[in-house]
Amino acid sequence: MNVPALRSPNAALVLDLLRTAGETGISRLELAERTGLTPQAVSKITARLRSEGLAAEAGHRASTGGKPRTVLRLVPTAGYAVGVHLDRDELTTLLTDLAGAVVDRRTRALDLGAGAGPVLDAVTEEVRALLAGAAAPAAEPEPAPGVGPEPARASEPEPAHAVEPERARATGREPARAPAPAAAPASVLVLGVGVAMPGPLDHRAGVPGRVTGFPEWDGHPVREELARRLGLPVVLDKDTNAAALGLAVRPGAPGSFAYVHLGTGLGAGLVLGGAPLRGDRTGAGELGHQTVQLDGPPCGCGGRGCLEVLCLAAVARGDGAGAARILGAGAANVVRLLDIDQVLLGGRLVLAAPEVFAGGVREVLTGLGLTAPVGVAGEGDAVAAGAAWLILAPVFGK
Repeated sequence: MNVPALRSPNAALVLDLLRTAGETGISRLELAERTGLTPQAVSKITARLRSEGLAAEAGHRASTGGKPRTVLRLVPTAGYAVGVHLDRDELTTLLTDLAGAVVDRRTRALDLGAGAGPVLDAVTEEVRALLAGAAAPAAEPEPAPGVGPEPARASEPEPAHAVEPERARATGREPARAPAPAAAPASVLVLGVGVAMPGPLDHRAGVPGRVTGFPEWDGHPVREELARRLGLPVVLDKDTNAAALGLAVRPGAPGSFAYVHLGTGLGAGLVLGGAPLRGDRTGAGELGHQTVQLDGPPCGCGGRGCLEVLCLAAVARGDGAGAARILGAGAANVVRLLDIDQVLLGGRLVLAAPEVFAGGVREVLTGLGLTAPVGVAGEGDAVAAGAAWLILAPVFGK
């Protein structure tokens, strides 16, 4: 990606403040005060962002002296990103605007064990359908018989990376060429596709490791293959890291927290200093495979008594409270180890019984004298939305 903000850290900083200000916007004077930049520097940056279609005026605000201040806001429709959640049994794809708001959504059943070929076929189909749907023109009412001219035929959709010529020159982005590319909203830049799947995986190389229960994915070039198929930049990360990133970029998010995800598996996304902690080998956050019972049942990872296998077994036998206590033991280990500000729970099993899991985890932490608050990330699409932020976050310097 080579959008304007990425070429300048100061522009990314200003753009992020415009994003967090929302529809009410923010004045140039406030931008200068909050960034530490000179008013002249802010004026130059905002003029460039406006010329590139990323920022616009949002009215005026009364001043304590002199003329009213012009307020600026982010233009969310200046760009789009795709988020893909590749779960063990389900595929979810989202289209978001530049501010991360969901524009469209698709979901379908999926078997991750079917192998990389069929699964990536499904991902390609869903992304293309998602973007083609967004590009489709609104249906026009049919004229009465014998009245008015014959409706014009819609033109062929532009490729997924298509941008207005002026914006393409401004961003320095040349459209990539790929066979049978997807379609995108006309004249709008699609920045890329973020893909989130179970770990472990190599975030930098875009290659999964030995996913528990699905060893056939080990070493498959997922990022490279999808980028070739779609003709768009692709970023691959663990599902829990993606969700944590999506939560971390929200205004008012705590500086450090653990997002604990319980669905078809169990893992955690760790945020320290406002940024996801991936580790030197991008393997941090494998919470589900910490041993909590030395003589416990075998786990698909090769260990015994892992948090994941114990927690999922409790869910399978209908013991939600027991699963919550086991989850609480794992969360307590994270709080003690990293001294984080908050624990956020998510995933389909948590969302099916949020009070049970939040209450059970909170009870364990309180009993151990740990004061980190426990909450529930209530969105069912937290991972897919976070996957889109794998693409969006660098635009805002995140």
